Amino acid sequence: MPRALLLVLATILLLGACATQTVRDNEPRTDSDASGAERRAATRVELAAGYFARGQYNVALDELKQALTQQPNSREALNLRALVLAAMGENAAAEEGFQRLLTLYPNDADTLHNRAWFYCQQGKVESALRDFDAAVAQPGYRAVARSWLARGACEMRSLRWADAKQSLARAFELDPGNPAIAYNLAEALLHEGEGERARFYAARVNAVAEQMSAQSLWLATRIEKRLGNAAGVSEWGQRLLRQFPQSAEAQAFSAGRFE
Repeated sequence: MPRALLLVLATILLLGACATQTVRDNEPRTDSDASGAERRAATRVELAAGYFARGQYNVALDELKQALTQQPNSREALNLRALVLAAMGENAAAEEGFQRLLTLYPNDADTLHNRAWFYCQQGKVESALRDFDAAVAQPGYRAVARSWLARGACEMRSLRWADAKQSLARAFELDPGNPAIAYNLAEALLHEGEGERARFYAARVNAVAEQMSAQSLWLATRIEKRLGNAAGVSEWGQRLLRQFPQSAEAQAFSAGRFE
């Protein structure tokens, strides 16, 4: 399993109900049009998302229960509830939740994306790939690059490096400024023996200070090692030691553990 950047792969788009409905055929709804129940439910979902991100799953579920009291068929609340249940290891309940969502909202791209990642984590790769394909095929889906990134990460988890390379290249075409895409594409290319191309994408990540991490510097170091460039190994390795001296990657470099 590669040391990929932290990816927000299974996060739903927390869109308020007012964002996708209309008051009249040609008049978008605004926040003032949302009912009190909608606003209260949206607030609960936002709180739940924060607790979910911090690993406070029981508290997140409590907030989602409150949201669903206000809006029983909230797409956002039901999606996040399924993700929380999956994180808690309640796989049967999570899968049932995703199925309910797709009954209420057939072919909803965000739900398909989330269920695909859920399947990937369960090792059901073929089911995951079918859902990713279905998600990106939905008209008007605004997070296509995210799903190609998640698909590529799923393929990397199952060591399908050639497939991952293709998926991540597609994600990069759609969102070339995303450092997680560039990082993971570099990782896939390195595993496929394409060191020069891997170097290009890793350099894009490390060129921006805010994007640089122990993982990205270690990736650059390993690429130079694979290319037989001792000077490059030393340069990137020393940067890793200076900037992230306590990291596991710095320890691996010091110990000469490149693989």
